[in-house]
Amino acid sequence: MLRFGLIIAALVLLADQATKAWAVATLTAYRPEPVLLFLNWTLSYNPGAAFSLLADHGGWQRWLFTGLALAVSAYLIWWLRRVLPGERLVAGALGLILGGALGNVIDRLRLGHVVDFIDLHAGGWHWPAFNIADSAITLGVAALILAALLGRRL
Repeated sequence: MLRFGLIIAALVLLADQATKAWAVATLTAYRPEPVLLFLNWTLSYNPGAAFSLLADHGGWQRWLFTGLALAVSAYLIWWLRRVLPGERLVAGALGLILGGALGNVIDRLRLGHVVDFIDLHAGGWHWPAFNIADSAITLGVAALILAALLGRRL
């Protein structure tokens, strides 16, 4: 299952970096471009963690979040090596989380911040901007929860 999880991680990483490159090349920072009634493309830069946690703390958080993401990534690879044959949901979930974590690490190392551009909104309320890596991490965690609830019936 290691190979399956790593393929998922690689696909997420490629999609994440490609869409971020598109956003940086195409969009103007902090200027919403309407796509659907509830969706804008809005380029933004996040030096913090999820929801801009610690974004205004002088730069040390870049290295903290990079180190944490690399440690989690190493653990995910260790876990992937131990996934039993047939546990595709677990392997896929770990691959989603791994690819997302590494996608944001690349941004932190290259740019010093994470590129976000997906802006969901409704009734004047906006969810914090996010990216493909963030989406993959969220889906991966949800899939792990589902796998835990289903047990070995996968």
